[in-house]
This record gives sequence, C-alpha cells and structure tokens, in this order.
Amino acid sequence: MVKYRNILVVINPEEERQIALERAVKVAELDEGAQLTLLLTIYDFSYEMTAMLSVDEREEMRHGVIAQRREWLDEILQPYRARGLECEIKVLWHNRPFECVIQEVLEHRHDLVVKATHKHSFLQTFIFTPTDWHLLRKCPCPVLLVKEGHWQRGGNLIAAINCSSDDKEQKVLNERITREGIAIAELLGASLYLVNTYPGTPVNVAIELPEFDPNAYNDAIRKHHEDLLREHADQFGINHMWTKVAEGLPEEVLPDMADDLNATLMIMGCVGRTGLSAALLGNTAEHVVDRLNCDILILKPDDYSCPVDDRRHPA
Repeated sequence: MVKYRNILVVINPEEERQIALERAVKVAELDEGAQLTLLLTIYDFSYEMTAMLSVDEREEMRHGVIAQRREWLDEILQPYRARGLECEIKVLWHNRPFECVIQEVLEHRHDLVVKATHKHSFLQTFIFTPTDWHLLRKCPCPVLLVKEGHWQRGGNLIAAINCSSDDKEQKVLNERITREGIAIAELLGASLYLVNTYPGTPVNVAIELPEFDPNAYNDAIRKHHEDLLREHADQFGINHMWTKVAEGLPEEVLPDMADDLNATLMIMGCVGRTGLSAALLGNTAEHVVDRLNCDILILKPDDYSCPVDDRRHPA
C-alpha cells in the first residue's frame, strides 16, 4: 500500500493470535519503511469502584496491569522485531476504545488503522454500537478490518463503488477507492474487479401498471449501470472484463460476489453517517462487513470532518 507509512494496530486483549498484527506486518512488508504502533486499550470498572483503596493505590494497580500487558505485547513482538520491523507499544487505560483509537490517529497522524473484526449479532448492534461501527463512522483515516485468512499474491480484490449517484462527493470517493484498489493490486500482483450494485424493479410498479414490462425495464437499468461503470473504468484504463454489475442491495450482493470471486480484500467507501440517520439507516459498509468473509478496507471522503476531533471545537 503505497502511502501507508504510519500504521496503528488495534490489539485484542482476549485473543492470543493477533490477526490484525499479522495483517499490518504484511502491509508494512509491502511498503518498506512503514512504522507500526500497537495500541491496547484496557479498562476495569472494579478498579475505579474499590472504595477501600486510596487514589494513589488505585493508580498503582492500574500501572501494574498496564505493565503486565506491555510485557505480553513485547513477547508477541519478539519474532517481528528480530526481522527488523519497527514497532512501538502503547497500553492505555480508557473506557471507550474507539475514542482512544481516534484520538491516537488525530494526535500522531496515523494513515491506516488495522483491527480484527467479528460478526455482530442483531441484538448486539441494536442495543449498542460496536467499536468497529464507531470506527467506520468516525475514524478520519482508512480502516482495515481483518478476518481469518491470509493475503495471497495473485488473488482477487474488489473495489465496490457507487456509479449511480450524481453526488460530487460520491464521485470523488469512487475515484479514491479505484486508485487505492489499483495500487494494492499492483503490490499484491492481484486482479482488481470494479463492482457496482443497483436496485431491482419495485414490485408495486409492476402491479399498478399492467402494461409495464419489468424485463425490459431491468435490461435497460442494467445496461445503464454497466455503461456508467465502464465509463468509470475507462478513466483508469481498466479493461471492461474486470467490471461487474449486480442487482440487489449492496449488503446482500457484495458478500456473495466476494465469495464467488474468492476475494482477498474488498475496498469501499463510508460517508460516516452519525446521529439519528445512522441509528435509523446505518451505513452500507457496516452491514456489508458483518456478512463479508474477506478483509475490508474502508475509505472516507477527502473532506471528511471527524466528529471526535476536539480541535474542531476550541475552548
């Protein structure tokens, strides 16, 4: 990845195998000179509620836990450091992991966050927003969410774009996703597919208009999206054989397409919707990541403004 030189790796304290670290090392090896920072956030509410201990004693206990975790990370890093990889360790006491990650990104200008992810249940996402989703919505730099598996040379990558939108911001984001995909495909010796989804024919239209021909309509809509996607591909010199359009919702179509292509990585954009609109509608990337079996790289618009950035609200 051509420009990822300052990578933040989010460590999972509950797992012995750190797949986010493995993937970050792979990225660093692809781009010589990359610096890795391992971030582990820990918090134990019981330490804060121990009335029998003084403030100093509680602080000493926290320092003890942090020191133990640093030793654990030092052991994990030994084989990587032996290979000459530069790694920094940060263990921070923080009760909101996503805020801690974003603050680190803003303060130290990280250009990529790498984090392991897992499937979130509907009930889990309904009651509270998972850390992964917070990062997708609010992290100002690209976020690479990784799952089991390995990156292989000569595999397939997917750049999922939205060609049907007339929004200028979306078009710029499409271009960024495509450029990123081309760069990663070159580094991995992989094939890049440009993919675009489109909605199917509304059922009520076919019912209310007897003379309506849904097949002709579907063919026309598909051709329209194929033309838009190919026009976009032409801007980057991508052969039309590497373009694919599919009917359906992105969260339903994209995971199936990734499985069919045996994709290693999917690259897509996230508008960073927050607040009530996020609660009601969510973001496409959030719904896709839970159904996807491969890694996913999420990019933001160039003019994205981070809602967690305290520097936007000077005192």
